[in-house]
Amino acid sequence: MRILRAGDHKRMPWKNGGGETVEIAVSPEGAGLAGFDWRVSMATVATDGPFSIFPGIDRTLAILDGNGMVLDIEGSTPVLLTMASDPLAFPADIPVGARLQDGAITDLNVMTRRAGLGHTLSRVDVDGNRIVALPSSTCLFLCHLGTLSFRWDDDTHALTAGDALLIEDSVGKVLEIDGEAQCYLASITAG
Repeated sequence: MRILRAGDHKRMPWKNGGGETVEIAVSPEGAGLAGFDWRVSMATVATDGPFSIFPGIDRTLAILDGNGMVLDIEGSTPVLLTMASDPLAFPADIPVGARLQDGAITDLNVMTRRAGLGHTLSRVDVDGNRIVALPSSTCLFLCHLGTLSFRWDDDTHALTAGDALLIEDSVGKVLEIDGEAQCYLASITAG
């Protein structure tokens, strides 16, 4: 178990040069955009435009802040993605265009290499005590808004907005959480 503090997240330019991303975690650690197995990041999108193409990668996107954006995913009907929407999964190696609804947004992006991995992303609202099951061997739990405390191996730790918890060898384990927060759980699975 490793706590990843918001102030330590790595900032880097988008692959297509159109903006900046905040990398929360990547595997293998230190991997670049062409060599990762999985990656979790946040980005602020301030203008309409194309998504970066990542061959052989699947991605899931959730809107963290802002009024949403319409995604034009090649071969699909345009989809409006808002903060109220469930996270949306789609291939990262086909053309996707983004049209902002009303101003900039911040999104959460989970990507895995299709040849060996898969992933899910779900929103977890915490209001008081809650038990969160960890469904895969690698899980990343992001505290987007609010604060919470959690118990792990009889120790209590805290997360504040932007902090994340990376847990490996987590299958069948649970997080005991207390607080008020909006969170996201990314589960990485062998494909």
